[in-house]
Amino acid sequence: MPPTTARWLSSLRRLVHAEDALAPETQLIAVIDETLATRILDLAIRIGETMLVVGASASDVTATIVRVSRAYGLDPVHVDVTYNSVTIAHSLPGAAHPTTLLRVVRGSVPDHAKLQRLQALVAEITDGLELDTAIARCRAIRRLPFRYRPAAVVVAQATLALGVAIMFGANWLALVLSFVAAALAATTQHLFAKARVPYFFAQIAGGFVLTVVAALSPLLRYTALDAAETIRPSVIVASGIVLMLAGLTVVGAAQDAIDGFALTATGRILELTTQTLGVVLGILAGLETVRVLGLGMSPPSAALPLGPLPLQFVGAAVIAIAVAIYNGAGMRIVVVSAALSLLAWVGFVGASTIGFEVAAASGVGAFLASFLGMAVAYRLHVPSVAVTTAAILPMVPGAAVFRGLLGIVESGDDAAVLMAGVTTLAGAATVGIALAVGASLGIYLGQPVRATLSGVVRARARARR
Repeated sequence: MPPTTARWLSSLRRLVHAEDALAPETQLIAVIDETLATRILDLAIRIGETMLVVGASASDVTATIVRVSRAYGLDPVHVDVTYNSVTIAHSLPGAAHPTTLLRVVRGSVPDHAKLQRLQALVAEITDGLELDTAIARCRAIRRLPFRYRPAAVVVAQATLALGVAIMFGANWLALVLSFVAAALAATTQHLFAKARVPYFFAQIAGGFVLTVVAALSPLLRYTALDAAETIRPSVIVASGIVLMLAGLTVVGAAQDAIDGFALTATGRILELTTQTLGVVLGILAGLETVRVLGLGMSPPSAALPLGPLPLQFVGAAVIAIAVAIYNGAGMRIVVVSAALSLLAWVGFVGASTIGFEVAAASGVGAFLASFLGMAVAYRLHVPSVAVTTAAILPMVPGAAVFRGLLGIVESGDDAAVLMAGVTTLAGAATVGIALAVGASLGIYLGQPVRATLSGVVRARARARR
């Protein structure tokens, strides 16, 4: 073969095939030693652990750990988040074994102000914050106490129940009784927490106190108060049920299940079920106690009607504000939560008006609140989980739960009343599922919007630099 032809063929072959001898060296030079890698991983896992404790989803925790590690040069890292532990691992080039750290999550205590500070810290780390400064800032954030004192938290919890009673159009005496009953239940739960009693029993005690106070309220008819004649005990118990279900991670459990974090979702769903069962047992115990005392309540034949539309919006805003304070939020989160709660209720009322069932209408309201909450939360630098939780709580079916339980307890040998109670409880569970699905769908569809806003902000920042 002529030399010219051979060179042409060789050139054509190199265009198609890469020669092994000419392949570039792809192994990275180890510029991060094991000590530095351990410090970076420790910072990332401590941030992730704290986020999981204060209410973030497993997906957000995983993404945050990867983001922090990558900002300091560790990529890739392997993260495993379960319900009660976080594991992170990274293998340095040429290392005999990977560096692996494990943090145990002791419990979940929502603190949205702390979550907001952690998200701000992660943003600064991404922008180039020094490692030593980031470690010191993370340590300071982890040591921050809860924003509000226990007395203020109890008042916020009682105000939450007050908001529910406002939505039902209760008179002034029922509003006072709802506030007092919720305050007594919240104080009881706080005392149980100080005594380190499991939260399951605190839920039972809270439900019992609420039911007893509601059953005693008709005795006020023997006074000279005209408002005592129209008191509805079901409103008092329903407002307390919403209070005790306020801290449950319904949206977080649904989001973890959809994201594929099976262990975390299973743990949260089991916790949700157990704590809801505690409320149910407390109410059942209270109903049986007052029945023995001769103060039994007859099950209502129909769902509790809501009050006038303006009062519904006032009640929804009061509930959102109380939930935000109860979860340790600052003023910015409180304002955003109140606005989104009004939007969610607009979606609920609008969907109900055009003929949607209660569950479907609740899902529509939750979707609107979570979808816009993703964009608003990013622009205002607040956690999306904080504003979403507060916004959807006014739609929690506390009245339906109580009506179903009351029907089961008072049914006796009447199978029709028993089945009506079971059907009502099933409907309440459907509403809860609709809220979780609607909120999760809004979060997922809102993530591209959030990513677009993030890209625009970063592009503008680079242009300014």
